[in-house]
Amino acid sequence: MKPIIAVIGGSTCTTEETALAEETGRLLAERGAVLVCGGLSGVMEAAAKGAQANGGVTVGILPGADAAAANRYIDVPLATGLGEMRNFLIVRTAHALIAIGGGVGTLSEIALAQRIGKPVVGLHDSFRNAVEMPRVESPAEAVRWALERAREGVV
Repeated sequence: MKPIIAVIGGSTCTTEETALAEETGRLLAERGAVLVCGGLSGVMEAAAKGAQANGGVTVGILPGADAAAANRYIDVPLATGLGEMRNFLIVRTAHALIAIGGGVGTLSEIALAQRIGKPVVGLHDSFRNAVEMPRVESPAEAVRWALERAREGVV
């Protein structure tokens, strides 16, 4: 079974966060992982772009009921109609999560992951003073960390 790694982050992001997310997506695809995200803009779009450009499979778990709302780099759009509750589906689906930047939606995903024991790592995340979790400095470290946890079966 292929590892499923979520890249979570804001629907708006900085240029640096965009680059980090795109590189993270690229590396996940290169290593054979399936990328899951919220399917919209910002970090989600950048990660999906990187993964798709490198032949990876991208899954977008959308908050709305319209699959056409997914960004153009999503191969499998899942329109839930659940609003923010879809964050739990993202967390539950992933074997491990990588947080890049983010706002309160990302914070909710981190909290949900910690609550149910899903491994989550921060890469340039916005929550250094709010959330205790492992942090790394590069996309390569984040991908290595996430894939190691996925292989350990910590799901």
